[in-house]
Amino acid sequence: MSAQPKAAGVPSPCINVCRIDEATGGCEGCGRTLDEIAAWATLDDAGKRRVWQQLRGRRERLLSMQQIADASTDGAC
Repeated sequence: MSAQPKAAGVPSPCINVCRIDEATGGCEGCGRTLDEIAAWATLDDAGKRRVWQQLRGRRERLLSMQQIADASTDGAC
């Protein structure tokens, strides 16, 4: 994920890896919730920047949860 975008013309955080994790409800690619994805086109730049700010920690938590889940199934009998 890139650094937070500049104020004008806030780009979408979508990286074209669009899969919703059933456990977290977050997109595995960009980390947004379904509500955030659906609302993106109608958000003003300030709203888009708020989503970007929330994504910083959320993306890291999603990756950690996936790694924990993957580790728990590795080598299972």
